[in-house]
Amino acid sequence: MKYELIIIGAGPAGLTAAIYASRARISTLVIEREAFGGSQIINTESVDNYPGLAGISGFDLAMKFREHAQSMGVEFVTDHVTAIGVEEDVKLVCCEKNTYEAGAVIIATGARHRRLGAPGEAEFAGKGVSYCATCDGAFFKDKDVAVIGGGNVALEDALYLTRMCRKVYLVHRRDALRGEKISQEQLMAKENAEILWNSVVSSIEGSERTEGMKLRNTVTGEESFVPVSAVFVAVGIIPNSESFIGTVPDEDGFILTDAECRTSIPGIFAAGDVRKTPLRQVITACADGALAANAAGVYLRSGK
Repeated sequence: MKYELIIIGAGPAGLTAAIYASRARISTLVIEREAFGGSQIINTESVDNYPGLAGISGFDLAMKFREHAQSMGVEFVTDHVTAIGVEEDVKLVCCEKNTYEAGAVIIATGARHRRLGAPGEAEFAGKGVSYCATCDGAFFKDKDVAVIGGGNVALEDALYLTRMCRKVYLVHRRDALRGEKISQEQLMAKENAEILWNSVVSSIEGSERTEGMKLRNTVTGEESFVPVSAVFVAVGIIPNSESFIGTVPDEDGFILTDAECRTSIPGIFAAGDVRKTPLRQVITACADGALAANAAGVYLRSGK
């Protein structure tokens, strides 16, 4: 089967790209591994920073994106992409069930947060366990919260949360942080911030929502309970790019693009969290999708 454009991934970036491509009358196929798609936001209880739809559930927002794309006549298929092949101007999208041909491809497979693997983490995800301080921090104004990690993202999240939360604990498994020194200094200067050194999360506790965390000291083995209303996990992001490494240039798995979401391979684009980008939010993913669809349209019209 041949299409002008194939979009891999049905999250905000992929669906926005599909909408823009359909409006440009580009024959488009969206390939999504999961039945519903929607990426990470489907597990978000409430999205409070998408303009005009404050407080909408992540699932409802994802369904609105999908319904909009379907109303535009975008075609969907559920399959898992295993590789992209390039044969002159034709792109072969190889899946577990079928192989599809297109003139251009947009990779919008997103990324996933590295998990702690602690008991209670999955149970309380969206109920006090969060992987995005920028997204969810405002829900915990004047509350005690914790950030898990020791890199730049963890430090940035902790600093961000000190602006609105009563107390912010930074939990780190070692006795020294990995993040930038200036961020360390800024956090240590905050009166409402405390670093819990040599500590790992044994479990996240609560009834209906997160109520605290059990910590284990990595030096003494001593366990303690710290009451918090939220646990922000900042131990890394893993791009969903395994199927494309070696085909398109990457940095630590994140696909490298220019400002218009073009990779260095003509006709292959990347949008959203899977690409190297300084901010990963629903709105930036949507912006990427629009840029990638526009760039793909320019490429297809050029006849290359």
